[in-house]
Amino acid sequence: MSIGLLASNPDLPSNQRIMEAGEERGHRIRFYDVRQCYIKLDAEHPEIHYRGGRLLNGLDAVIPRIRPDLTFYGCALVRQFENLGIYSLNSAAAISHSRDKLHSLQHLLQQGLPIPTTGFADSPLDSDDLIDMVNGAPLIVKLLEGPQRRGVVLAESKTTAESLINAFRSLQANLLVQEYIKEAEGKSLRLLVVDNKVVCAVERQALPGQFRSSKQHGTSIIAARISAEERRIAIKAAKSMGLRVAGVDIIRARKGPLLLEVSSSPSLDDMEDVCGKDLAGALISAIEKQMGWKRRLATPIGTGDASANPT
Repeated sequence: MSIGLLASNPDLPSNQRIMEAGEERGHRIRFYDVRQCYIKLDAEHPEIHYRGGRLLNGLDAVIPRIRPDLTFYGCALVRQFENLGIYSLNSAAAISHSRDKLHSLQHLLQQGLPIPTTGFADSPLDSDDLIDMVNGAPLIVKLLEGPQRRGVVLAESKTTAESLINAFRSLQANLLVQEYIKEAEGKSLRLLVVDNKVVCAVERQALPGQFRSSKQHGTSIIAARISAEERRIAIKAAKSMGLRVAGVDIIRARKGPLLLEVSSSPSLDDMEDVCGKDLAGALISAIEKQMGWKRRLATPIGTGDASANPT
């Protein structure tokens, strides 16, 4: 098969692992910078171009790994591939859905999945009641349009929370507040779901003085044993949002596991190191399964160049 990796940084370890996994399985896989792709909308001859040349339809599938700040443009590009009949591992609709933090939480609740108690309001006059709605301080304040894993602040007191909320609103920023799960002690789970299966689970521990357990904050990471309920929640969350590949973040609370976030472009390299599994290969296998690759092994791979200027 001919597979395109749609991303922004070819040197990112996760992207390199996907390229390696595709080549190891005998596929032709090319990296395409999302920002250097552009599209032609036309009823008779719709096209996708890359770096000044037409990207031919010899491409069988794409793996989108769209950066949060490129969500709008990236999803438009993925839709164009889909309109041309090229399979996308995660659909444009699913990616867009996962990036809308408030919509995602509302959807997960509708599906009967547990999340931390969350509040959302527009008027500064509602700040006091908004804080009480999520059981008071300490609490988490999250920017809805914030970059991935940024724009998240712990307010340890009600006064601090009010100041943060009012400051963000003065900048016309949309935000939500969320209860702080103290008993989690800075730990969270990341479950990688591929094709409705949990293929890896890790526990992330925030460093001393930090309240968030994320890769960007120098978190320690170890392999995790998960419960049947945590597995069920992760699979249902990914499936309900239409994601064939998802990183599902769960926090352990006294009242049970709670969903924090569902990511459409999860990091792979750190989880591979901890779990000792070929997770990038699992993504390629998911495409093979969808495309019926085993049944097509006798069919020669097309010789058409996937790009006028491949990288």
